[in-house]
Amino acid sequence: MKKIVAGLFAASVAMAALPAMAQDQITFQLKWVNQGQFAGYLVAKDLGYYEEEGLDVTINPGGPDIAPEQVIAGGGADVITTWMAAGLAARERGVPLVNIAQPFANTALQMVCSEESGVTSTDDFPGKTLGVWFFGNEYPFYAWMAKLGLSTDGGEDGVEVLRQAFSADPLLQGQADCISVMRYNEYKQVLDAGIPEDSLTLFDFTEEGVGMLEDGLYVLEERLDDPEFVDQMVRFVRASMRGWEYARDNPEEAAEIVLENDMSGALTLESQVYQVNEAAALVGDSAALDPAAYEQTVQTLLSAVSPDNPAITQEPEGAYTSVVTDQLD
Repeated sequence: MKKIVAGLFAASVAMAALPAMAQDQITFQLKWVNQGQFAGYLVAKDLGYYEEEGLDVTINPGGPDIAPEQVIAGGGADVITTWMAAGLAARERGVPLVNIAQPFANTALQMVCSEESGVTSTDDFPGKTLGVWFFGNEYPFYAWMAKLGLSTDGGEDGVEVLRQAFSADPLLQGQADCISVMRYNEYKQVLDAGIPEDSLTLFDFTEEGVGMLEDGLYVLEERLDDPEFVDQMVRFVRASMRGWEYARDNPEEAAEIVLENDMSGALTLESQVYQVNEAAALVGDSAALDPAAYEQTVQTLLSAVSPDNPAITQEPEGAYTSVVTDQLD
């Protein structure tokens, strides 16, 4: 009996001495800084969902000077999250990005107009100043103006374009009649400034027929030839969707996790609870890309008459795949 116990003890010691099973290392590049917009991923890491899938995930925040498409092209990431406009533009310009999943099934880009502007419908746009984000965010706006037959060069029969920073200041300071907002971010800034919600006129780009898919997951096409990498991405997407489900059901806890990962210290719990709720509402039941939404994005980009830089000039080929989402359980 003593020999058996001694043998079991020796075996347990030997097992404890073995190195932990190696996890697959994944570097994930965000489109913007750590905030509620990315709560699902931060939650998945904090609660160990990636670890349970055998992944060691490093999440790198983005910022105004960081382009995820350039990061992954330079070998600095295995997977990125970005808007489809940026992904398709990069693909046409030689960076072979492929959408492998689309957690955000709905869009948050909107245009809000102040009561003082007198804008209550698109018929009121002529002669107005509209705030527009650039750096790839301008394409749905230009597609919308083209659809309405409005010039973007100013004048009584067109609109004046104000190059808007990523804030609500142009509306709050009276510099623009209408501005671009993300539902989960700048729109909250407008409300926090004390402007009654019922005094605002809000336009949803998707409802205007110029919707554009936002945060999707992208990898380099050549990596998909490796079955091991595809398996890693299946596990990554599965854990990420678990993270989003948890964030949706537990927004305050998710917001606290976001704050723990915020290096700026500028975020507040109240603002991040709001952002988590709004962002989680964009996440679909499945991470699979909706072909109809993809096609609307492509047509929006092709019809966008941007004076500076067209996103794409031709129909893309091979820009998305279901090889990852088909394997999700």
